[in-house]
Amino acid sequence: MVFDHEDHFGEDVAATYDDSTGAMFAPATVEATADALARLAGGGPALELGIGTGRIALPLARRGVAVHGIDLSEAMVARLRAKPGAEAIGVTLGDFATARAPGSYALVYLVFNTIGNLTSQDAQVACFANAAAHLRPGGCFVIETGVPELRRLPPGQSMLPFHAGPTQWAFDVYDTATQAMSSNYVEVAEGRGSFRSIPFRYAWPAELDLMARMAGLSPPQRWSGWSGEPFTHESTQHVSIWRKPAA
Repeated sequence: MVFDHEDHFGEDVAATYDDSTGAMFAPATVEATADALARLAGGGPALELGIGTGRIALPLARRGVAVHGIDLSEAMVARLRAKPGAEAIGVTLGDFATARAPGSYALVYLVFNTIGNLTSQDAQVACFANAAAHLRPGGCFVIETGVPELRRLPPGQSMLPFHAGPTQWAFDVYDTATQAMSSNYVEVAEGRGSFRSIPFRYAWPAELDLMARMAGLSPPQRWSGWSGEPFTHESTQHVSIWRKPAA
């Protein structure tokens, strides 16, 4: 099956992607993520779906994990290639819902809401099947993503702001009938305004669990963060771990 996914992470995004001051780029967040993934890999190789500029792949490789990645964006991968240590990381260009990387892996992972870049349920189901096909028996598939913030939406409202500054504004728009959403960015620079919108598809943890079951993966272990904090009804994100049964 082929999915027609537009690359929303072109040169205009890649050029400033690593300049973000968001929490995902905080050294403590990056180190905790890489530490947890290294433990889950257990000395085996890892495959990152949506490897981007290598925010997590590079520190994971520095921990002795052999990392390969799949990504649709040539511009993001070019930024990865320019960084020290990138020569040790292989990359396959393509849609991570279906593209195949060479070999098999002890760990396949998606971080920071990347599963939502697949904007249809069919594509997300295909991604789980693709992850399972890459996994060695006993290996694990890990997803980090947010819990949809629909409880914050009053009746009749579909928009939630998440950043407001002197010259930059950002907001999410939800369509609860289709589970489509978008993150939208408005910026004014030198008297000129710009607007960028990136589409996503949100999915509840229970829906992801069903996709995992369809792919032959075990029921999940689920945390609210990379340090293994318990997942509760108040958690705003989750790290979910499914395993491929041992042979």
